[in-house]
Amino acid sequence: MTYEQSQKGPRKSAPATIAVADVPEPDAAARLTARIDRLPMTRLQGRILAQGGLSTTLDGLDLGIMSFLLPLITTAFALSGSQQGLIASATLAGAFVGDLSLALAGNRIGRKPLLLWSLVLYSGCTLLSALAPDYSLLLVLRFLAGVGVGVNVNIVIPYLAEFAPKKARAKYVGSLAGFFGLGYVLAALIGTFVVARVDHGWRWGLVLVGLPVILALWWRRTLPESPRYLLLKGRDAEAEAVVVTLEEEVRRRTGRPLPEPEPAPAAERDTDLSAARQFAALWQGPYLRQTIVTWSMFFIASFAYYGFLTFLPSMLLDRGMSVTDSFGYALLVEIAQVAGYYPAAWLADRTDRKWSIVTCLAASTVCAYLVSQADSNTAVLVLSILLGFFLNGLYAPLYTYLPEVYPTRLRSMAAATSDAFSRVGGITAPMIIGTMYASLHFGGVFTLICAVLAAGCVLTLTLSTATKGRSLEALSG
Repeated sequence: MTYEQSQKGPRKSAPATIAVADVPEPDAAARLTARIDRLPMTRLQGRILAQGGLSTTLDGLDLGIMSFLLPLITTAFALSGSQQGLIASATLAGAFVGDLSLALAGNRIGRKPLLLWSLVLYSGCTLLSALAPDYSLLLVLRFLAGVGVGVNVNIVIPYLAEFAPKKARAKYVGSLAGFFGLGYVLAALIGTFVVARVDHGWRWGLVLVGLPVILALWWRRTLPESPRYLLLKGRDAEAEAVVVTLEEEVRRRTGRPLPEPEPAPAAERDTDLSAARQFAALWQGPYLRQTIVTWSMFFIASFAYYGFLTFLPSMLLDRGMSVTDSFGYALLVEIAQVAGYYPAAWLADRTDRKWSIVTCLAASTVCAYLVSQADSNTAVLVLSILLGFFLNGLYAPLYTYLPEVYPTRLRSMAAATSDAFSRVGGITAPMIIGTMYASLHFGGVFTLICAVLAAGCVLTLTLSTATKGRSLEALSG
């Protein structure tokens, strides 16, 4: 089927019966991505965002619930200090392995299968964790759940970006970060009202986190594969079917002919790169600068988050402030983190990704400094909420920027490796701050974090690329 044939009028159903041999002509295949870019947002794309976003919410929920479960698990299995540490870090260690697994298999398996099977893996293992009879099995299941988290949270980023029209890409992809933050809010609610209040609360908490595995059965039928990935693998007819479905929905909704697509680069094809060669390609030619930016920014965001928000309660208690003892404090900061993503995504579409990143970094730097100078519980609460708002809002333009500056063949590799490096920031920040806190004290720790955030501003201003309103193909070409 050619693009011109698809414009003759609406069909009764998506053209799922297109034969594999009925491949679009080369020029039509090259125009498929331009046809996505010239569309407004459709209900199908909204459903893809909701489904991909919900899977990311479950990732955040799975990671966030452990702080509420650990005290009860420690009591149930009489864990030693080292065993507590292993249980607490098992999911993060598994997520790191999941990052590496995605880097190795991202282009071979496909966006949709990885999304579905990673959901099955981490939700299924979480359900089984609720039945664990001993510490050893629980540790293994938490690790495997983490592998699923690592794959899922990173494959969603290129998956959504490859469906997004270029004019709304930041709002579309950036909203994903808000879904992840919502998982932490749900973790706080489940931890407070279920885990802490019912018998065997840690087991029931894991059941609630794992139940959404049933969503995979529904999504298997309703989620389409990324048309850009299908083109990469030479499955042009299937890509055509997905794009025509989007176009027909717009025609039904508007009752008007669709505008002509802009000229587009040739469709990208699979060059059969091994994982090692994909990784090497990240550090060559035009991608070298982008890799420096993305790896550094993900490291800085993670370092600042875990270095500041993780240690903030302890540091404030050392100053005699009790505000961090309350559930309300923690919940308000978590909600502020969720709210921060959406204005940052809106700003990224109105200005550019780099200016949204710089705005969030600069505002976070100012808030971090002001918290270090605060002398009342009220000031700490307000400034902590603002810090959570801006610091986590940073992820919205970052999630958008990363898939924009890499081609389809490198997109999953770039997402996986950037996230893996961000975990290095999350691991090193508590180690560095915990070691240096005795000598730096409260003000010194905040000075260190402010310096890291300020370095991120300079790096973004000097090395990042303007991406607003440009197609993925034009940017990565």
